[in-house]
Amino acid sequence: MKRLSFSFLVMFLFVSCFSTAMAWHDRTHIAIGEVAGFDLAYNLAAPDVARLKACHVEDYNHWVNNEEKDDITAELIKGQIQKYNLGIKEEEKGHLYGAIVAAIQTYCAESDGSKYGAYHLVYAGHYIGDLSMPFHNIVHDNFNAGHHALNDGIVEYEIRNNLHKVEVYSISIKNEDDLIQNIARIARKAKDLGFKLKKEDRDMYKKEAYEQLSDSASLFKAVLEYVGYSKPR
Repeated sequence: MKRLSFSFLVMFLFVSCFSTAMAWHDRTHIAIGEVAGFDLAYNLAAPDVARLKACHVEDYNHWVNNEEKDDITAELIKGQIQKYNLGIKEEEKGHLYGAIVAAIQTYCAESDGSKYGAYHLVYAGHYIGDLSMPFHNIVHDNFNAGHHALNDGIVEYEIRNNLHKVEVYSISIKNEDDLIQNIARIARKAKDLGFKLKKEDRDMYKKEAYEQLSDSASLFKAVLEYVGYSKPR
């Protein structure tokens, strides 16, 4: 009986911590890092692993439940930065955009050139991956819940053989305002695609998924250049 109760508790915690589905699956997140030239790309799935124990403290860093009418502005993003790693109920709408900025700020403030300092960029890279996932930029309604998992893995089992389809384009980031403007741009595009999918009641085409992933890889590559990242000692 005790064993059954423990199993139920574990299942309850798992379901409650993952009430909103994860974004791109593991291989897809790792591919974003590889295309961006990040030597720790193999760790980019780790923030989803952390959600199992950190629960909502980590959860709310991964999405923003936007309504279609919501405008994604620089002011909105700046207002989310201080909410990084807050797991309180009031934050369940999510603050992905601010989490990206906060993770990068933390890297710049705390990095000592070791692999542990670089772990902040692991989180930033994962969040930047979530940024291009349409279902992490729209309200988590019945359509989102019903289509999320399939779209997370839409290219999961082919992407390692198709990295060339994730095309990197040039992004210039000279300051934090540039970073925020690019986050807003990619978020708006992902949000628009998400609501287009909802109106057409369909999943992403693979071509659309690769275009979204290109946004993430391009931004992450630009971030690595912006912070002057080099391989840890």
